[in-house]
Amino acid sequence: MKLILQSIRQTLIWTMICGLAYPAAMTILAQLAFPRQANGSLVLREGKIAGSALLAQQFTGSNYFWPRPSACAYGTGPAGLVPSGASNLGPTSGQLQTNVNNNTAAFRGGNNLPANTPVPADMVFASASGLDPHISPEAARLQIARVAAARGLSPDPVAALVEKFTEGSQWGFLGEPRVNVLLLNIALDEISPKNPAPPAAAKT
Repeated sequence: MKLILQSIRQTLIWTMICGLAYPAAMTILAQLAFPRQANGSLVLREGKIAGSALLAQQFTGSNYFWPRPSACAYGTGPAGLVPSGASNLGPTSGQLQTNVNNNTAAFRGGNNLPANTPVPADMVFASASGLDPHISPEAARLQIARVAAARGLSPDPVAALVEKFTEGSQWGFLGEPRVNVLLLNIALDEISPKNPAPPAAAKT
């Protein structure tokens, strides 16, 4: 009986500490120190949620920069669910080779690039999560001419936006330079005379 009572006390004590006190403390700390990140890094446009800076969403029009391919439909699951996952195809998979060839051809064709133009790997391979919101600066630069032509803009202001939204390595040494597609496209809408409709939040 003594051991049973000790076990019950230990269970209650550690439940209070680890299950209630610690999560509450971390939540309060995060809300005070990093409120935007703690609430999902939401991106607002005209007072409405356009998406999250942490999640990719699909842009298919010629007047937008395209994100990298997704193996999970960019998280547009039913009832607002956000599934995450990759194709899990191995290096010897014939389907993977087909996907790469199709993505390469679609990127070159969509951007009117010569058949021998090297296509950045991030535009032919899906990310491990399928929700990566970033593309490489090279992938963004290859889309400048298409986007500018579709919006009736000179390539120069579009190229300037790409450079503006190019993020360096975190802390100067972690990761590669990258461009957040959602933030870039929202900024593009702000300078474009065509003023396209904002992306739907459901695509997040």
